[in-house]
Amino acid sequence: MDKQQAELPPLETGQARTIFAGGCFWCMQPPFDATEGVIATAVGFAGGSIPNPSYEQVCAGGTGHLEAVYVVYDPAIITYEALIDIFWRSIDPTQTDGQFGDRASHYLTAILVASETERQIAQASKERLAASKIFNAPIATEIIDSTPFYPAEEYHQKYYLKQQAHYASYKESSGRGPFLRKTWGK
Repeated sequence: MDKQQAELPPLETGQARTIFAGGCFWCMQPPFDATEGVIATAVGFAGGSIPNPSYEQVCAGGTGHLEAVYVVYDPAIITYEALIDIFWRSIDPTQTDGQFGDRASHYLTAILVASETERQIAQASKERLAASKIFNAPIATEIIDSTPFYPAEEYHQKYYLKQQAHYASYKESSGRGPFLRKTWGK
């Protein structure tokens, strides 16, 4: 396996970036990659205490990182609020011990906000989701301050394209695919 750290997508004038932690990062990249207005994504780690952690370090625990997706987007085409809606439709926001079959602290969910405006938008979205009564349990996803994002190794980037059969099997067997179809349809 390629242990080389991937490069972070560049952020050019007029573009914005955001970070979402939604459990297994392999499953978080496809919905954003398929969205008009999203320019680039990378999977990696955020929220932790050591710089440039490896996948093995994060999985071993103790770094405090979350598996996350870094999204570069054009705010003239898609809003931050619309990206949050995509995030909600990609996770189980009520799960408190990870995501689906993945149970560990690095699989917890969070919206990492870079400004007070983002915090207000994220909080209002979370409150609307809770009020919708789509879920029977409280929304556990946290809204936290953005931290440095460290891209995961190259072999994790666009895993859903590189290892299509394994990714499809994983998404189903972890419970994510069935849960999302039951909750949101399609």
